[in-house]
Amino acid sequence: MRAGIVTLVVAYVLSQFYRAFLAVMAPVLNADIGATPEDLSRASGLWFLVFAAMQIPVGWLLDNVGPKKTSSILFGIGAAGGAALFAVAQGPGTVNMAMALIGIGCSPVLMANYFTFARVFEPRVFGTLAGVVLGTGTFGNVVASYPMAWAVETMGWRETMWGLAAISLLIALVMAVLVKDPPPFEHEPGAKKGSVLTLLAIPALWFIIPIQIVNYAPAAGLRGLWAGPYLEDVFGLTSNGIGIVTLVMALAMIAGNFLYGPADRLFGTRKWVIFFGNGLAALSLFGLWLFPDNSVVTTTLLLSAVGLFGASFPLIMAHARAFFPPHLAGAGVTLINLMGIGGVSLFQFASGGIFAATKEGAASAAAPYQSLFLFFGIPLLVGLAIYLFSTDRTD
Repeated sequence: MRAGIVTLVVAYVLSQFYRAFLAVMAPVLNADIGATPEDLSRASGLWFLVFAAMQIPVGWLLDNVGPKKTSSILFGIGAAGGAALFAVAQGPGTVNMAMALIGIGCSPVLMANYFTFARVFEPRVFGTLAGVVLGTGTFGNVVASYPMAWAVETMGWRETMWGLAAISLLIALVMAVLVKDPPPFEHEPGAKKGSVLTLLAIPALWFIIPIQIVNYAPAAGLRGLWAGPYLEDVFGLTSNGIGIVTLVMALAMIAGNFLYGPADRLFGTRKWVIFFGNGLAALSLFGLWLFPDNSVVTTTLLLSAVGLFGASFPLIMAHARAFFPPHLAGAGVTLINLMGIGGVSLFQFASGGIFAATKEGAASAAAPYQSLFLFFGIPLLVGLAIYLFSTDRTD
């Protein structure tokens, strides 16, 4: 089972890569196929939308079919096929279809690991294991920064995408061999199995779900897309410069995942670690709003702070996991993931409209991006206000 978990983590590294690589490709895609930042916003939003929509069927598949077939088949068809389609794109429409297909392929890999953790390991270590997987997977963000920019400039973006398609297919084949399904949950005689509706009827989750919806959206939106156009328009950076800044932000996100993972056991609370961490992420967003064109160094530090303090996904998942019935572990982790990724999708789609509306007649190149920073920051404060009423639980 360990070899299978490692393989799923490798697939998750690619999943993180695929949600972030558009930022450094923005200039070349604009020049070659006419894809504007608004077009790429829709493409990124489609990735997250399809990924989120897949969470309910993925939850059912994990509970009833198992992670082995679910992850290997979807990743092989979706990730590899989508990367190949991207490689032959002649316009933004094909990029949209490719990103949607890649979203389908990436949808089960993290949840397959979480499902295995929930079934096999003790609940008290779930947050730590979730943080380790997320922290390791976030190395995909690193690869999607400067290394991706180097590959695009050295080999060309089409050749790079063909290489990614081959790598994705290879990983899918390895998953089909190495991933093992955990033992099935034994129901008590006459017990009702329940469904997602059973989970939604748990009052405690309704104070956790809002922060999950808004928590990941700022870091994912800025790192996955808007950092590229922002750094190009405001500071005049090229793909290499954008790659370096996004690399620093990606490293901060990795550090955040590893730090948040065991923090509940260190401080004896999940709620307040999540609350104060996300509060600092909100402050960083408002710092970007106040000083949008101060310097590349200041901007890099603030973007990295958003990534570092906004990496509380594993701890939020652990907080929610504490309220799941054991037999609904698959449905539970995918439901919470749906809320997080669905939130990113909504914000990505809406952010393109916000940017377009504020770009016309803007007083400066930074003004449209200031609107985006507010657009990400204010909902995060609202989510925190609701989360204040949640029930702390540390297993």
